[in-house]
This record gives sequence, C-alpha cells and structure tokens, in this order.
Amino acid sequence: MSTFVLFFGGYRATTTDMKVWESSAKAQKSDVEFCAVPWPSGAASDARSAVSTFTKMGLDKSMIAAIQASNADKIYLVGHSSGCAIANAVDHDLKDHAKVVLVALDGFVPNRKQLMRQSTQVWAAECGTVKSKNYRHLKHAVGSRLRIYTATNCKTLWALHFSLVNSAASDKVVKSIRDGYSRCRANLVWL
Repeated sequence: MSTFVLFFGGYRATTTDMKVWESSAKAQKSDVEFCAVPWPSGAASDARSAVSTFTKMGLDKSMIAAIQASNADKIYLVGHSSGCAIANAVDHDLKDHAKVVLVALDGFVPNRKQLMRQSTQVWAAECGTVKSKNYRHLKHAVGSRLRIYTATNCKTLWALHFSLVNSAASDKVVKSIRDGYSRCRANLVWL
C-alpha cells in the first residue's frame, strides 16, 4: 500500500525546518512519500491569517493538485500547531476523502464534518503531569477521541508542544519556537 504525507509546519516553521523534518521522516519510512510545507511568509499565527495568506500565495490550489495527482492508496494531511488550520482548509476543499487521513497535532481542531470521519486523528502530548500547549482545548473539543503522545524530558511549553513533530525534543534542546526542529527526529506516531 502506497502512502503520501503532506505535512504543514506551524507558525514560523521555515523551509529549512521542513527540509530537516522531511529528511528525518524519509530516513525512517523510505517507502512513504513525504512533502513538508513551511509556514506561509507574512502570516500571523491565527487560523484566518494562515489560511488567507496560504490561499493568496496559490498554495492551496497546488496542494489540491498534488493530492489529486497522487496515486497513493492513503494520503495523510498533517498539521502541527497553527499549521492545522492549513491542513484543515486543504482537507475541506477536497471533494473526495476516501483515501484521506486528517491529522491535527496539538493545534486547531478539525471541523465537525471532518471529525465525523473515523480516520481523522487529533493528538496532544503529555510528560508526567504536564500537558501540551493545546491539550485542554483539544480534550474539550474531541473528548475521548484525543490521542496522547507520551513524551520524555519535555516539561516546558515548547519542548512538549514540539515533541509531537520531533521525538528528539527535550527541555534542553527546545527552548523556543525557533528550536522546535533542532536535532530533529520526525515523530511519526500518527502514521
């Protein structure tokens, strides 16, 4: 079974961040096609700005075209943090969801129709008693459907938030958004 993954990085995720994540993901799963998309330049961290900027750049159409052109048996649309808004928007614009798995990693919640699909995944993280940045909001929105990644050495806000995309994240390595992909080992727990 062939698999295609479109990964949308969160606020301020750079092209370099996405290349590092994509390279790590490919090294782990060489039989999967990965495409990692950076944060749209000039967009604020909110959903409206993210989707609007992404659309103005024409990236929504190119992502839809890539999905429609794919011969993969399964297609994952994965968003991290604010990148979930873009993944949700691209998913919303698709006409056929038969092969699509929408994945939200500690970010914006998929809409009601998207959540009705059993394949949709919503993730947060915890490390001991510490919960990830958007854990409480996601738990309230999806209840028992919330999937939990158990991180280690990630008790700070950014380390735990990025543990969902970088399993090498730790309090020593990830101190801010800029460090999120440092020493990146792509976390593919959802795959």
